[in-house]
Amino acid sequence: MARSRARNPRQEPREEVERRIEEMPEQVAEIVHRAMEGSFDPLGNIAPILHAQVLWALHPVALWSKEIELGKRNVALMRYVAQRLSGQSAEPPFVPEPYDIRWDHPVWTESAWWSALQQGYLGWGQSLVEMVRQTPAIDERERRRAVFWTGEFVNALAPTNFFWTNPKARELAAKTWGLSLVEGYKNFLSDMAAGMVRMTRPDDFHVGVNLATTPGDVVHRNGLVEIIRYAPTRPQVHRRPVVIVPPWINKFYVLDLTPDKSLVKYLCDQGFEVFIISWKNPTPEMANTTFDDYLMQGVDVLVETARSITGADKVNAVGYCIGGTALASYLAVMNRKLGADACPVADATFFTTLVDFSAPGDIEVFIDPATVDFLCRKMQLDGYLRGEDMAEAFRLLRSNSLIWRYIVHGWLYGEEPEPFDVLYWNMDPTRMPAKMHCWYLREFYLNNRLIQPDALTLAGVPVDLRQIVQPVYAVGTEDDHIAPWQQTFKLMRHVRGPRRYVLSSSGHILGIVNPPKNPPKRKYWVSDLTDPVPRADSWLKSASEHPHPNSWWGDWVEWLRPQAGELVTPKDRASVPSLGSAPGTYVLEH
Repeated sequence: MARSRARNPRQEPREEVERRIEEMPEQVAEIVHRAMEGSFDPLGNIAPILHAQVLWALHPVALWSKEIELGKRNVALMRYVAQRLSGQSAEPPFVPEPYDIRWDHPVWTESAWWSALQQGYLGWGQSLVEMVRQTPAIDERERRRAVFWTGEFVNALAPTNFFWTNPKARELAAKTWGLSLVEGYKNFLSDMAAGMVRMTRPDDFHVGVNLATTPGDVVHRNGLVEIIRYAPTRPQVHRRPVVIVPPWINKFYVLDLTPDKSLVKYLCDQGFEVFIISWKNPTPEMANTTFDDYLMQGVDVLVETARSITGADKVNAVGYCIGGTALASYLAVMNRKLGADACPVADATFFTTLVDFSAPGDIEVFIDPATVDFLCRKMQLDGYLRGEDMAEAFRLLRSNSLIWRYIVHGWLYGEEPEPFDVLYWNMDPTRMPAKMHCWYLREFYLNNRLIQPDALTLAGVPVDLRQIVQPVYAVGTEDDHIAPWQQTFKLMRHVRGPRRYVLSSSGHILGIVNPPKNPPKRKYWVSDLTDPVPRADSWLKSASEHPHPNSWWGDWVEWLRPQAGELVTPKDRASVPSLGSAPGTYVLEH
């Protein structure tokens, strides 16, 4: 008797989908096939939605039940509208999210007509997204993608995004005799000229003038990095310097914005000597730059430059975001090559760092094999991935607050964007070398090989994160949609030295750029960890909470001091050869 082949229950719906597609008219079937294969849908924003629609058609009983539920919602909506139009008060059937500021204008609740418009939109949008979310028998990753792109479609059609259905835009136009629309048109033209929807005015900030002003010098330069040494502000500093590996997805000065927000200045004022990498903005000639190059020509050069200038045996290393991923890789490499005692890094601090990419956050909606193949082909042509492409993807993850808000306020209200240093930095992206970024997307995001012992070879040796036995201090942020804190917490399971984890309030940037003088409503949770490492949620229940005005910066400095060595007199700034003043030249490249 022939042996029956085991079937994957998740594959069965796909096979049935293919059968149903073949039953469609030839032209329709061809379009659906091409979309699902990614041939004209390189970003994967059509195929998941088409797949969801076909799957609903495959489950008519569930579809009929859902249609009955939607019918009840429509009845509730019509009853509400009728009550309001007849002058009665009524509870709206659909409630916007508490953080949704699109409906702040009082007319949305005071006027029966405007309220009916709002409720119609909310009912339609919430029902559509919910239906996609409840698609039967769909793969969870594809479900998330379908929900995301459906939500983007719903957000784009909000009545607040259009002049005639935005009550505030109409009021402003009437009060200003159309001047708000004239100013809005000017803002529209400025955004088109800039190639983006501006979140702040570029002329409000200048790197090296009112951003990145902490005094220092470029003390080393190669084709990939400038190494900046900051001038000590104390007569004595800890023997072991702090070296910082910032992400190369953006420019380093997020850690040196204005003096009151600068983590670099704060460290200097606490008696640490600080070195940081300023990454070169890649050009087409750097297309073949590899991740190994970022480790050995970047991280290793930073470490050795700092040791050479200070005379320290080891450094206190810090990595932020992808810079932290590189630092973890470097530590694993050096520990295997040299042994822990000879490794030039005494301890490591990781800000919002992923090493386990199994659930990388909302960015996952842009990363699947077809999309990565498309990006790699595009990068091979250009030699790099445009920084604007990366920035636009991140803005799409929060489209209402980072895109539509600025379109509405700029184009419909005629308002100039307010000065905001973090948003200026966000609008100042960098490119990604083709070879490095394609490798990074495949090996980390798609294959998740960094956490697999010896699955990757970097700088000539197999990588095993369990080789990291140095003390580790890791920071996650509560509202991080780029590197979810529960995922950054998993770093604690892969390293073997003493561990301390901190959860900061706010998001990927403001949770890190979080000085003690920040406005209220900031706090953090912290505790040390031992094996076995608990689940993230269990850890949070037992962690110690520290409300404002405390900042985790103080806790981190107290953790650093015992490992940073005794106090010594630093070298005079004039005695160290300089290639130019901070912030250097690479950060100014566009």
